[in-house]
Amino acid sequence: MGVVIVAEKCTGCKLCIASCPYAAIDMVGNVAVLNEKCTDCCACLESCNVEAIIFEGTRREREIDLSQFADVWVVAEQREAKLMRVTKELLGKGRELVEAKGERLCSVLIGSGVGHLAKELFEHGADVVHVAEAEELSSYRTGPYSKVLSELIIEHRPDVVLFGATTIGRDLAPRVANRIQTGLTADCTGLEIEADTGALLQTRPAFGGNIMATIVCPRSRPQMSTVRPGVMAMAERQAGRRGELVQKEVKLRRADLTTEIVKVIKGEKRHVNLEEAKVIVSGGRGLGGPENFKLVEELASLLGGEVGASRASVDSGWIDSSHQVGQTGKTVRPRLYIACGISGAIQHLAGMECSETIVSINKDADAPIHKIADFSIVADLHKVLPVLIEELKGVGKGSPSEG
Repeated sequence: MGVVIVAEKCTGCKLCIASCPYAAIDMVGNVAVLNEKCTDCCACLESCNVEAIIFEGTRREREIDLSQFADVWVVAEQREAKLMRVTKELLGKGRELVEAKGERLCSVLIGSGVGHLAKELFEHGADVVHVAEAEELSSYRTGPYSKVLSELIIEHRPDVVLFGATTIGRDLAPRVANRIQTGLTADCTGLEIEADTGALLQTRPAFGGNIMATIVCPRSRPQMSTVRPGVMAMAERQAGRRGELVQKEVKLRRADLTTEIVKVIKGEKRHVNLEEAKVIVSGGRGLGGPENFKLVEELASLLGGEVGASRASVDSGWIDSSHQVGQTGKTVRPRLYIACGISGAIQHLAGMECSETIVSINKDADAPIHKIADFSIVADLHKVLPVLIEELKGVGKGSPSEG
């Protein structure tokens, strides 16, 4: 039992053939018929407008020869033909994984007019870049993107596929996982290769960040993960590095384009790009109230940085959640991180402890934040911040305090 095509209801429209990622449906006369490639993924059910395809019983478990799968893939994310930082971070981690497995690092680039980005992917570590370009892929849409990526995965059989845990990645990855019937570990903060089995060890926070769970996918392939931006070190660029470019022929039908983008309207709200900031000044409960975030904002502005926040200050409604740093917020690794009135709960430390230089300002000498700080200021932040701000203003004006 499983997916069943009711011949009496089939109209021969062939929409199910276009929707099947496994080429598991043939036409016999004017009736669709399943072949031995069917995996019960149920992708065809959504495509049938006359309810001629049904599912009965339980899904059968597939037996997979794991030796047929190889290589680590990174799904490259781009916005307006600009490569996102998280892609370079995944390439950095991907290089570590393939060196442990003795395989190739590949990347998938989907869009329209994005082929030139392959050069950048090669220079950041990719050995192979699969490029799928079509006008219908100019803006991200779940349906066509998931179809193209699923076809590539089925054709080339990668062992590992990595996505950024971004708005797009969190939407695309589960749809692809469902199409190809494999597992997906979301929001990972750590990836390693198990020495004995070669399996991908996928670590993520669980139970509200109180424990770290390591998840293994022993019977299904590929092993798929979404990874938090800012967690992995970005791959170093090797200018002039080259690799193999593979063009994917894109064939999309009307049935694949279930949505239409009429107009793109960019919001007026300022985008907080903590993951790429070189300097972050964060405020916590020790600020005492939302009005004191003005000190944090002014200091961040003078340093050319961004404003961060602890979960406590966000939960108190003092600042928008887009500024939150920590296990339930954003993971960052700036060159300079200044923590103002933040005690240093483990959930917050997990999101910023990889910063190059950490400065803590907290009047509690026993606050955990001081233990990981490179420089600790044990004093009232309301007295310290105004002095720092005035000194920096003086530097900007070329005062005697300069230098």
